[in-house]
Amino acid sequence: MLDIEVIEDPAAAEASLDPIRTRILQELAQPGSATQLAAKVGLPRQKVNYHLKALERHGLVELVEERRKGNVTERVLQATAASYLISPVALASVAPDPHRFSDHFSAFWLLALAGRMVQEVGKLIAGAAAARQKLATFAIDGEITFRTAADRAAFAEELGVAVTRLVDKYHDGGTAAASAGPDATSSGGTPARGGRKHRLVVALHPVLKTPINPLTAKEQDND
Repeated sequence: MLDIEVIEDPAAAEASLDPIRTRILQELAQPGSATQLAAKVGLPRQKVNYHLKALERHGLVELVEERRKGNVTERVLQATAASYLISPVALASVAPDPHRFSDHFSAFWLLALAGRMVQEVGKLIAGAAAARQKLATFAIDGEITFRTAADRAAFAEELGVAVTRLVDKYHDGGTAAASAGPDATSSGGTPARGGRKHRLVVALHPVLKTPINPLTAKEQDND
Protein backbone atom coordinates (compact mmCIF):
# COMPACT_ATOMS: atom_id res chain seq x y z
CA MET A 1 0.00 0.00 0.00
CA LEU A 2 1.42 3.35 -1.06
CA ASP A 3 1.22 6.45 1.13
CA ILE A 4 0.06 8.49 -1.88
CA GLU A 5 -0.96 7.32 -5.36
CA VAL A 6 -1.28 9.69 -8.31
CA ILE A 7 -4.21 8.87 -10.59
CA GLU A 8 -3.54 9.46 -14.29
CA ASP A 9 -6.36 7.55 -15.98
CA PRO A 10 -9.39 9.83 -16.59
CA ALA A 11 -11.86 7.00 -15.94
CA ALA A 12 -10.14 6.12 -12.66
CA ALA A 13 -10.19 9.78 -11.67
CA GLU A 14 -13.92 9.95 -12.39
CA ALA A 15 -14.53 6.80 -10.37
CA SER A 16 -12.57 8.13 -7.40
CA LEU A 17 -14.52 11.40 -7.30
CA ASP A 18 -17.84 9.72 -6.54
CA PRO A 19 -18.57 10.66 -2.88
CA ILE A 20 -19.55 7.12 -1.91
CA ARG A 21 -16.44 5.64 -3.51
CA THR A 22 -14.27 8.26 -1.85
CA ARG A 23 -15.72 7.18 1.50
CA ILE A 24 -15.10 3.53 0.63
CA LEU A 25 -11.47 4.28 -0.26
CA GLN A 26 -11.11 6.08 3.07
CA GLU A 27 -12.48 3.09 4.98
CA LEU A 28 -10.30 0.68 3.00
CA ALA A 29 -7.13 2.17 4.40
CA GLN A 30 -7.56 -1.00 6.45
CA PRO A 31 -8.64 -4.26 4.77
CA GLY A 32 -12.35 -4.89 4.80
CA SER A 33 -15.16 -6.88 3.19
CA ALA A 34 -18.33 -5.63 1.52
CA THR A 35 -20.31 -6.63 4.61
CA GLN A 36 -18.04 -4.66 6.91
CA LEU A 37 -18.10 -1.65 4.61
CA ALA A 38 -21.89 -1.75 4.30
CA ALA A 39 -22.22 -1.23 8.05
CA LYS A 40 -19.76 1.67 7.99
CA VAL A 41 -21.13 3.58 5.00
CA GLY A 42 -24.81 2.80 5.61
CA LEU A 43 -25.53 1.08 2.29
CA PRO A 44 -26.79 -2.38 1.34
CA ARG A 45 -24.01 -4.89 0.73
CA GLN A 46 -25.07 -5.29 -2.92
CA LYS A 47 -24.55 -1.57 -3.59
CA VAL A 48 -21.20 -1.62 -1.82
CA ASN A 49 -20.16 -4.55 -4.01
CA TYR A 50 -21.11 -2.55 -7.10
CA HIS A 51 -18.84 0.31 -6.04
CA LEU A 52 -16.05 -2.07 -5.03
CA LYS A 53 -16.07 -3.70 -8.46
CA ALA A 54 -15.77 -0.28 -10.11
CA LEU A 55 -12.87 0.72 -7.86
CA GLU A 56 -11.13 -2.63 -8.40
CA ARG A 57 -11.62 -2.36 -12.17
CA HIS A 58 -9.76 0.97 -12.13
CA GLY A 59 -6.96 -0.35 -9.92
CA LEU A 60 -7.86 1.70 -6.84
CA VAL A 61 -8.51 -1.28 -4.55
CA GLU A 62 -6.90 -4.70 -4.55
CA LEU A 63 -7.73 -8.14 -3.22
CA VAL A 64 -6.04 -9.02 0.06
CA GLU A 65 -7.58 -12.42 0.67
CA GLU A 66 -10.61 -14.63 0.10
CA ARG A 67 -12.13 -16.54 2.99
CA ARG A 68 -14.98 -19.02 3.22
CA LYS A 69 -18.00 -18.20 5.33
CA GLY A 70 -20.38 -21.11 5.09
CA ASN A 71 -21.38 -21.43 1.44
CA VAL A 72 -20.12 -17.94 0.61
CA THR A 73 -16.64 -16.77 -0.32
CA GLU A 74 -15.95 -13.40 1.29
CA ARG A 75 -13.51 -11.11 -0.50
CA VAL A 76 -11.36 -8.81 1.63
CA LEU A 77 -10.03 -5.76 -0.18
CA GLN A 78 -7.80 -2.80 0.60
CA ALA A 79 -7.19 0.56 -1.06
CA THR A 80 -3.98 0.71 -3.08
CA ALA A 81 -2.96 3.89 -1.23
CA ALA A 82 -3.74 5.82 1.93
CA SER A 83 -4.27 9.02 -0.08
CA TYR A 84 -4.76 9.94 -3.72
CA LEU A 85 -3.93 12.83 -6.03
CA ILE A 86 -5.31 13.33 -9.53
CA SER A 87 -2.58 14.07 -12.06
CA PRO A 88 -2.99 16.80 -14.69
CA VAL A 89 -2.52 13.91 -17.14
CA ALA A 90 -6.14 13.00 -16.41
CA LEU A 91 -7.04 16.29 -18.15
CA ALA A 92 -4.26 16.03 -20.71
CA SER A 93 -5.87 18.21 -23.40
CA VAL A 94 -6.31 21.13 -20.99
CA ALA A 95 -3.47 20.46 -18.52
CA PRO A 96 -1.28 23.51 -17.78
CA ASP A 97 2.04 23.64 -19.64
CA PRO A 98 4.86 25.51 -17.83
CA HIS A 99 6.41 26.39 -21.20
CA ARG A 100 3.42 28.61 -21.97
CA PHE A 101 4.48 31.05 -19.25
CA SER A 102 7.53 33.28 -19.20
CA ASP A 103 6.78 35.41 -16.12
CA HIS A 104 8.53 33.85 -13.14
CA PHE A 105 6.38 35.98 -10.83
CA SER A 106 3.14 34.59 -12.27
CA ALA A 107 1.00 32.53 -9.90
CA PHE A 108 -0.26 30.62 -12.95
CA TRP A 109 3.29 29.58 -13.83
CA LEU A 110 3.75 28.38 -10.25
CA LEU A 111 0.56 26.30 -10.59
CA ALA A 112 1.77 24.86 -13.89
CA LEU A 113 5.06 23.87 -12.25
CA ALA A 114 3.19 22.27 -9.34
CA GLY A 115 1.02 20.33 -11.77
CA ARG A 116 4.07 19.06 -13.64
CA MET A 117 5.64 18.03 -10.34
CA VAL A 118 2.56 15.99 -9.40
CA GLN A 119 2.66 14.30 -12.79
CA GLU A 120 6.39 13.53 -12.79
CA VAL A 121 6.74 12.48 -9.15
CA GLY A 122 3.62 10.33 -9.47
CA LYS A 123 5.19 8.42 -12.37
CA LEU A 124 8.49 8.12 -10.51
CA ILE A 125 6.79 6.76 -7.38
CA ALA A 126 4.89 4.19 -9.43
CA GLY A 127 8.08 3.10 -11.17
CA ALA A 128 10.04 2.90 -7.93
CA ALA A 129 7.26 0.89 -6.28
CA ALA A 130 7.15 -1.55 -9.20
CA ALA A 131 10.93 -1.98 -8.99
CA ARG A 132 10.78 -2.15 -5.18
CA GLN A 133 13.26 0.68 -4.94
CA LYS A 134 13.33 3.86 -2.89
CA LEU A 135 12.89 7.12 -4.79
CA ALA A 136 15.50 9.76 -3.90
CA THR A 137 13.78 13.12 -3.38
CA PHE A 138 14.24 16.14 -1.14
CA ALA A 139 11.94 18.98 -0.13
CA ILE A 140 11.93 21.94 2.23
CA ASP A 141 8.73 23.42 3.62
CA GLY A 142 8.51 26.44 5.88
CA GLU A 143 7.00 29.85 6.48
CA ILE A 144 8.57 33.29 6.44
CA THR A 145 7.02 36.66 7.28
CA PHE A 146 8.03 39.76 5.32
CA ARG A 147 7.52 43.24 6.72
CA THR A 148 7.20 44.80 3.28
CA ALA A 149 6.84 43.86 -0.38
CA ALA A 150 10.34 45.26 -0.90
CA ASP A 151 11.72 42.77 1.62
CA ARG A 152 9.95 39.95 -0.19
CA ALA A 153 11.39 41.04 -3.54
CA ALA A 154 14.89 41.30 -2.06
CA PHE A 155 14.56 37.83 -0.53
CA ALA A 156 13.44 36.36 -3.86
CA GLU A 157 16.40 37.94 -5.64
CA GLU A 158 18.92 36.69 -3.08
CA LEU A 159 17.36 33.23 -3.08
CA GLY A 160 17.61 33.07 -6.86
CA VAL A 161 21.28 34.04 -6.75
CA ALA A 162 22.04 31.47 -4.04
CA VAL A 163 20.26 28.68 -5.91
CA THR A 164 22.04 29.58 -9.15
CA ARG A 165 25.41 29.37 -7.36
CA LEU A 166 24.56 25.93 -6.00
CA VAL A 167 23.43 24.72 -9.41
CA ASP A 168 26.66 26.00 -10.98
CA LYS A 169 28.65 24.23 -8.28
CA TYR A 170 27.02 20.80 -8.51
CA HIS A 171 25.59 20.56 -12.03
CA ASP A 172 27.46 17.95 -14.10
CA GLY A 173 27.41 19.58 -17.51
CA GLY A 174 30.59 17.92 -18.75
CA THR A 175 31.99 18.11 -22.27
CA ALA A 176 30.23 14.98 -23.49
CA ALA A 177 26.83 16.19 -22.35
CA ALA A 178 27.47 19.75 -23.51
CA SER A 179 28.49 18.74 -27.02
CA ALA A 180 25.50 16.44 -27.41
CA GLY A 181 22.98 18.96 -26.07
CA PRO A 182 21.16 19.39 -22.74
CA ASP A 183 18.78 16.47 -23.33
CA ALA A 184 21.37 14.01 -24.64
CA THR A 185 21.01 10.44 -23.44
CA SER A 186 22.79 7.20 -24.10
CA SER A 187 21.13 4.26 -25.82
CA GLY A 188 20.08 3.01 -22.40
CA GLY A 189 18.25 6.23 -21.62
CA THR A 190 20.80 7.58 -19.13
CA PRO A 191 22.43 11.01 -19.48
CA ALA A 192 25.58 11.10 -21.63
CA ARG A 193 27.92 11.49 -18.63
CA GLY A 194 26.16 8.79 -16.62
CA GLY A 195 24.67 11.29 -14.17
CA ARG A 196 20.97 11.50 -13.39
CA LYS A 197 19.03 14.66 -14.19
CA HIS A 198 16.94 16.10 -11.36
CA ARG A 199 14.14 18.62 -11.41
CA LEU A 200 14.70 21.65 -9.16
CA VAL A 201 11.70 23.81 -8.28
CA VAL A 202 11.80 26.68 -5.78
CA ALA A 203 8.50 28.36 -4.95
CA LEU A 204 7.30 31.18 -2.73
CA HIS A 205 3.67 32.16 -2.16
CA PRO A 206 1.54 33.73 0.58
CA VAL A 207 0.11 31.45 3.26
CA LEU A 208 -3.68 31.15 3.28
CA LYS A 209 -5.27 33.33 5.92
CA THR A 210 -6.94 31.45 8.74
CA PRO A 211 -10.72 32.10 8.68
CA ILE A 212 -11.82 34.12 11.68
CA ASN A 213 -14.99 33.14 13.49
CA PRO A 214 -17.21 36.29 13.41
CA LEU A 215 -18.26 35.73 17.02
CA THR A 216 -14.66 35.32 18.13
CA ALA A 217 -13.65 38.46 16.25
CA LYS A 218 -16.48 40.41 17.90
CA GLU A 219 -15.46 39.14 21.32
CA GLN A 220 -11.86 40.19 20.60
CA ASP A 221 -13.08 43.67 19.62
CA ASN A 222 -14.84 43.97 22.97
CA ASP A 223 -11.75 42.98 24.95
